[in-house]
Amino acid sequence: MQTIKAAVVHEFGKPFSIEDVTLAAPKTGEVEVTLKACAICHSDISYADGAWGGSLPAVYGHEAAGEITALGDGVTGVQLGDQVVVTLIRACGNCGPCAGGKPVACETPYDGDHGPLKMPDGSKLHQAMACGAFAEKVVVDQRQVVTVGPDIPAPVASLIACGVITGVGAVVNSAGLRPGQDVVVIGAGGVGLNAIQGARIAGARRIVAVDMSDEKLAVAREFGATDTVLATADKPWRAAKAAMGRGADAVMVTVGVIPAYQDAPRYLATGGQIIMIGMPHSGAEATYEPVNFAAAGQGMVGSKMGDVVIQRDIPWIVDLYKQGRIKLDELISGTWRLDQINEAIADTKTGAAKRNVIVFD
Repeated sequence: MQTIKAAVVHEFGKPFSIEDVTLAAPKTGEVEVTLKACAICHSDISYADGAWGGSLPAVYGHEAAGEITALGDGVTGVQLGDQVVVTLIRACGNCGPCAGGKPVACETPYDGDHGPLKMPDGSKLHQAMACGAFAEKVVVDQRQVVTVGPDIPAPVASLIACGVITGVGAVVNSAGLRPGQDVVVIGAGGVGLNAIQGARIAGARRIVAVDMSDEKLAVAREFGATDTVLATADKPWRAAKAAMGRGADAVMVTVGVIPAYQDAPRYLATGGQIIMIGMPHSGAEATYEPVNFAAAGQGMVGSKMGDVVIQRDIPWIVDLYKQGRIKLDELISGTWRLDQINEAIADTKTGAAKRNVIVFD
């Protein structure tokens, strides 16, 4: 066991506390990563606020990048010193979904209460989302990391672990968007901007961004939106359809708010589909008329982590970045130390930040 610094949550909705905790050495098939950066995702904030329940005390954080500094027995494909992206996708590789090419839907449970983290007195410390990356180091399964090379900055690499693959993957993998199709992206935050980039890369004809903020819509255009619509306008779907000349083939709902889900069907073309990405709080409900979906041949599909296969999709995104075909540096709104995490989260909650990133010395 070694002692590291981590941001610990003891009570939902309360500030994070920077504390000494203990981290076990990697077991068979696991790797230790000394972190250089961890981005703050809204999912971390929602979990810490108690939106979906969970076990406490806990260490959150799941968009990370760093260097492999220890290997458990039986690890293959990575080695000491590799610069890697660390993801929350802990896939066993053997269950039905994994064998069928859907590792994000792995059915093998992981108990974060009995992971590598402990409080100094040996009591429970939950490793949230199989990562616990608001900490100096993590120990994770070897399948959760992907080597990215030393020539991509760690803060940039950390973004790829969740926000980028979720947005891009939702368009490319979940929606299966084809060149020439039309897309509406509801929400121009971190995931929404990457959905816009995914639509651009996939060859969409029109990409309409919908958001509550004029400032965010201006940024959306920089990332590839061809048209923008204020969500506060009267019946904003009419402006979106006017821009496309029709309904959308795919409506990407990237925010976890019920009004966005309620309105999403209004943007659809016949045969179009809603891609459900944003995660509302547990218990929140939306209502629909099934007859409308049946009559128009429309559909709704959930997209978890963009349905990515990280060993395939992360190297692709890294290569796009090196070619200058995807914006990643521009997603970083600010960098913060671990002891500034509460300030960074408060800044993220304002809605103005694309992504704030915790950086480690």
